[in-house]
Amino acid sequence: MKKVALLLFLLAVITTLYQCHGQETKPNENYTFKKGDPNGIGKWYMGREIAHVMGFQGMGWLNRTEREEEENTTKLLDNMDIQTGDTIADIGAGSGYHVFRMAAMTKKGLIYAVDIQDEMLAEMHRKKEKDRVKNVTLIKGSKKSVNLPKNSVDKVLLVDVYHEFNYPIEMIASLKNALRPNGKLFLIEYRGEDDWVPIKKLHKMTQEQTAKEMQAAGLKLERNIGNLPWQHCMVFGKE
Repeated sequence: MKKVALLLFLLAVITTLYQCHGQETKPNENYTFKKGDPNGIGKWYMGREIAHVMGFQGMGWLNRTEREEEENTTKLLDNMDIQTGDTIADIGAGSGYHVFRMAAMTKKGLIYAVDIQDEMLAEMHRKKEKDRVKNVTLIKGSKKSVNLPKNSVDKVLLVDVYHEFNYPIEMIASLKNALRPNGKLFLIEYRGEDDWVPIKKLHKMTQEQTAKEMQAAGLKLERNIGNLPWQHCMVFGKE
């Protein structure tokens, strides 16, 4: 009897391990995995390899004095036609380079500053407390969600971050959920069509690839404002 019980126990353990193994290795129809660029994570979506996330160690680069000249960030914010009562989400907000500029433009509105790195959130908290900024709310995001309320934002800003999303399908779904019916998503990416733009290949995107991925998520490209030195300024709305 004891041998039978032991055999049944072992069989149950083996079955459980087999089921778990099967769940872990089950192919995902949306994502594929293969070796690629050293700057990529080996995960592909719609023919594009996803890039490594830039860590908080790159905070100094985000705050570099040359950034205005290289990216014309003033023009970028002008492109967004920010109104004083807007609610805006900056996704992958980093150290808050755009966050606090937008906060000054939305005195009657609100800026959600979303990031997944605690160090970035801590830096934004420091700046918020130092300058006594009242209309910025810090949000800890995850790899699959921006963790924002449904229909809560008028505009979404993603600056050079979308290409690093480990789960682009899930992330854009969560953004679409947070975006109000007439809301706009401003997707800023270094131009992949231009080899002379001095950024690593996986950290650039073409308009064609970006529009294809957004369309799959139910967002349509309304226009690409071509007035930035190195980057696309693509504006998407809900279909």
